[in-house]
Amino acid sequence: MLMPSIHNALYTVDQVRRIDRRAIEVGAIPRFELMRRASMAAFASLRRRWPDAQRVLVVAGPGNNGGDAFLLADLARSAGMAVTVVASSHQSKDDALTARELWREGGGEILIADPQARLPDADILVDGLFGTGISRPPSAAAEALIGRMNAFAGRRLALDVPSGLDADCGMARGAVFHADATISFVGWKRGQFTADAVDCCGDLELDTLGIPYSVFAGAEGDARLLDASIVFLLPSRLRNVNKGRFGHVLAIGGDTGMGGAIRLAAEAALRSGAGLVSVATRAEHVAAINSARPELMVHAVDGPQSIEALIERCSVIALGPGLGQRAWGHAHWDRAMRSTRPLVIDADALNLLARDERSLPTGSILTPHPGEAARLLRCDIAAIQSDRFAAARELARRFAAVVVLKGAGSLVADQDGQVALCPFGNPGMASAGMGDVLTGVIAGVRAQGLDAWDAARIGVLVHAMAGDRAAAGCPRGLVASDLFAPLRDCLNSRPA
Repeated sequence: MLMPSIHNALYTVDQVRRIDRRAIEVGAIPRFELMRRASMAAFASLRRRWPDAQRVLVVAGPGNNGGDAFLLADLARSAGMAVTVVASSHQSKDDALTARELWREGGGEILIADPQARLPDADILVDGLFGTGISRPPSAAAEALIGRMNAFAGRRLALDVPSGLDADCGMARGAVFHADATISFVGWKRGQFTADAVDCCGDLELDTLGIPYSVFAGAEGDARLLDASIVFLLPSRLRNVNKGRFGHVLAIGGDTGMGGAIRLAAEAALRSGAGLVSVATRAEHVAAINSARPELMVHAVDGPQSIEALIERCSVIALGPGLGQRAWGHAHWDRAMRSTRPLVIDADALNLLARDERSLPTGSILTPHPGEAARLLRCDIAAIQSDRFAAARELARRFAAVVVLKGAGSLVADQDGQVALCPFGNPGMASAGMGDVLTGVIAGVRAQGLDAWDAARIGVLVHAMAGDRAAAGCPRGLVASDLFAPLRDCLNSRPA
């Protein structure tokens, strides 16, 4: 069983290479032995996933990923499977050359890839073309080969990382292999859980290749995966308590025509356990919100003076859902920004901050999507997505706040450079109101006494897990309010 620190650590490619070197130099494991172990782990995964498969097509590149592939081909042949090997090149490098020669010495043939030719038929295709060894667009020939691999009709297994995927940032720089499953070696690569990776890695599996835990000492990783154990950070509730013990959230937003956004955020704060939730919104929304959710305390506000008393009574402000950028929204944004209460800032409150950069109250949390992050950092969305980890860290540094960079594989970053990644969520959550619910969840958790870092991590985690439970494998048509019932379950479940 993996130690939690290794299981949750996300490494850069360079960090994994350093662990490899320590395994060789400190752990006394020869480089070729690591390659052999990788091939054995991959073949075991293949057999476990697809036990009825009889024919294997292996695509091998010139580097170590190709060496893993050649050794896997030899294992498959020894197991009585029909194996075809297609190499991208006439040459292999270093230990991969040794693996290639072993395949040939055993009588194995090697077909050299023809980018224009259809790949041979098989039950399973094993991708050993590039692995972590690419951070640029593939060559034209490699693009064509990856295209043929993606046209393969059988099941697909990627070794370490799908070919064409940048393992550091999760971006496809050009053509990328789409796997049904990926077995990662040594440690998780941080790019496997975000951006394009979530659509091309398939089921993810990790094998540390029997490297001793001592080799990982000091290799903390660049980021960490979130898991359900962090819900333990929310204290158990005593029976002899009252609502005042669990904080008071003030949700500010809902300009004309946008009352639904602030209602979703406010109800999410209640559902997340806040003791009290007040809403400051346009007068036209008060009756509708009161009738739909009478537990909320809804106030009509028409200027910054009208929210003074509300700000004084609250412990956390959720600012932005449906706020707008017109005079009404700007006036209330300005007053909230000048308060001392910690803020959870979303939507148009972020856009106003991008136009008029301010210092934030201590303990605040920003929750931008990539477009909002780009406006805050004065760059384009492509720059954000090209390195989401760097973007989240820079936002946290610049605004002296905890930052939630939303998207596939949402990131939470703090001023000290810590980053946590959420591996949950589904495409059904790309719908109106989901961000408003997240704002309310984080604010509701923050109000219960947790610091910004813990509140953001728990909020992001339970929001995504609730989304997965609500979707139940059917993401199309999921709406934001569907999360409320499973959200309670996620917040009250205690891992065994």
